[in-house]
Amino acid sequence: MTGLNRRQLLSAGLVAGLVPTLAAVGAAYGDSGMPLGRGPLGSMTDRDRQGGGSDHHGSDVAPIRFASARTVLRDSSPRAAGLDPAPIAAAAAQVRAFETAAPGAHPLYPGAVGIMGYRGTVVQRDATGQALLYADGSTMLPESQRVPMTTGTVFDLASVSKLFTSITVVQLIERGVVRLEEPVATYLPEFAANGKGAVTVRELLTHTSGFVSWLPLWSAHSDEAARIKAVMDQPLDNPPGTVYLYSDLNLISLGVMVERLTGQSLDAVVRDRITAPLGMSLTGYNPADREGTAATEYQTAPPRGMVRGEVHDENAWSLGGVAGHAGVFSTVDDLAVLSQALLNGGTYRGNRILSEDSVRRMVTDFNTAFPGDAHGLGFELDQRWYMEGLSGPQTAGHTGYTGTSIVIDFAASAFAILLTNRVHPSRSWGSTNGARRAWAQGLAMAQPVRPSEGRTAWFTGTTDATTSTLTAPLRYAAPAGGAALSFDVWLDQESTDPLTLEVSADGESSWAAMPFDLRDRGTVVHTDGSVALSGTRRWMQARATLPAGTDAVRWRMVTDPVNHGRGVYVDGVLVVGRGILLDGERHPEVFVAQGWAQASS
Repeated sequence: MTGLNRRQLLSAGLVAGLVPTLAAVGAAYGDSGMPLGRGPLGSMTDRDRQGGGSDHHGSDVAPIRFASARTVLRDSSPRAAGLDPAPIAAAAAQVRAFETAAPGAHPLYPGAVGIMGYRGTVVQRDATGQALLYADGSTMLPESQRVPMTTGTVFDLASVSKLFTSITVVQLIERGVVRLEEPVATYLPEFAANGKGAVTVRELLTHTSGFVSWLPLWSAHSDEAARIKAVMDQPLDNPPGTVYLYSDLNLISLGVMVERLTGQSLDAVVRDRITAPLGMSLTGYNPADREGTAATEYQTAPPRGMVRGEVHDENAWSLGGVAGHAGVFSTVDDLAVLSQALLNGGTYRGNRILSEDSVRRMVTDFNTAFPGDAHGLGFELDQRWYMEGLSGPQTAGHTGYTGTSIVIDFAASAFAILLTNRVHPSRSWGSTNGARRAWAQGLAMAQPVRPSEGRTAWFTGTTDATTSTLTAPLRYAAPAGGAALSFDVWLDQESTDPLTLEVSADGESSWAAMPFDLRDRGTVVHTDGSVALSGTRRWMQARATLPAGTDAVRWRMVTDPVNHGRGVYVDGVLVVGRGILLDGERHPEVFVAQGWAQASS
């Protein structure tokens, strides 16, 4: 613990009945008196946790600390890397289980390949199932014709391709060729058609341009030139900068801009400026070795049959397999190199593709005006629906329609990549979000949380749709002057999974929420008794003044049916009022835990 810890409280004479008010405790800490905003139940929301961030133009870059630029990935066991191997093994088992269909349902995918990295090491690499399983939209191939997944299987990344286009744009910004807040029409005059003259490069990168999500370019136009012209001519559905709406057209436009400014095709730019410098030899468009790729969908419109080794996205296919929004193929190991290069601040094995400042801007939230849709320059940020326990303000990633996802956690110097062929043989068979969350959560839960005091701390667990309580009676009721409660808390939950501090004065027959102050590195947050924080992942100190007559305290955790972080830990519990009324470190046996458990690092 930092600041005023349990022993300092004792030595300060509180055992003699000098019960401080919250204001006095704040003064002892140098209280800044800066309350943050409140969400439902008076809890701190994800937006509060971000502290307002930068303005919506992204003037403040993310405060990221990079790994050493010399970091090169090496294989390691989870335990040797300082991780608990059990959650990682459980995640692999969950991913494998999704290959099996429930009665009357389809499996989520025929196969998957995943990789996890932590602090410069690859701690898990797993391949399961089939890269090619079906002959058509429903008929399985004979065993002899099936192709198993391997860790070297090449996948159609679908929209994860957008990250490659975004990097090429940021490279042009870094070199002064492009300005982030400049209208796209400055570099691509035909883009100004039908009222788009004011749309900026930033608005395309952050999906705030006002474009419609998608157009049927492949079926509505006869050739590549006509399809590109259709994008350039497309009017906006909304004024630029007024809404967040994810759109393929944003990145298609940027891909055309990159080609115009460099004089090269997009695939050549990606090869020369990203994949070749990083040694990503199996990454690119239109793979030459189709037999080494995972099959995607059996398509009848257009009549392509079983798609394998060609981009699944029809619009990208109709543009020759090379487009700003889709078309890149890759492997988990190649994507691990890209992830580590970004964690290193834009460099790998001495080859720099981006400056540190450029990486910071790629993972800075430019969309603070659109809560829940945090977005950097190309990267999605803090999206728990697929990042799960790795999500946070310094976590960047993207997903792809074919069943792919990449999550890069800069705070933990970690990454989790899961590639599946979920559209094989049909796009309608299900979503892989459960598998994505499971894979990310495995790496999240494997990371140690060291108790703030002693050898253990109380932990809520991470079970969805539950209410759990941790209850402790006091030695005797708080005296007329009240009592001082202090405890340490470690929080990582979504805003709909609040932790509530409660007190009882009638022998635990009834409970009432107890407001408390939460101190985090000099900032004090005043809560109404409930708190929910995502991505903070560090111990904070909590203080409350318990009213006279209080005879028990409890911590109640409620989770909703879907999505979870790494949970809540409570430690160092102490209640003082004319003596020590509760010392959780010395007497853990007084706690009654329902759903909570003692956990060590």
